[in-house]
Amino acid sequence: MNKLGKIGENTAIKYLEKMKYKILKTNYRNRRGEIDIIAFLNNILVIIEVKARSNDRYGNPIEAVNKEKVKKIKNCTNYYIYKERIKFSEIRFDVIEIYQIRGNYVVNHVKNAF
Repeated sequence: MNKLGKIGENTAIKYLEKMKYKILKTNYRNRRGEIDIIAFLNNILVIIEVKARSNDRYGNPIEAVNKEKVKKIKNCTNYYIYKERIKFSEIRFDVIEIYQIRGNYVVNHVKNAF
């Protein structure tokens, strides 16, 4: 992972903790893929993809979450739920965009992104 990506994930974690999410796992990997952040809020299992950008040359960060990426995240999530036997009332897939603007990091939390 590059430096901006790591800063983006750390920024997202701090933001989520401030918003009262319980972080269960970060950088979870299995043979089906990877999940950046797995969190819990009000009995909702929240799967979060973090995308950080220093400019918009390649579009908005969320645009990098294509159909193939979504499929891998969902497959990875199904395996995680099966292995960990997680109990939850609802599941939600979010994307957190981190924009680096003049040395500051701005968070855009897209709930139910896919």
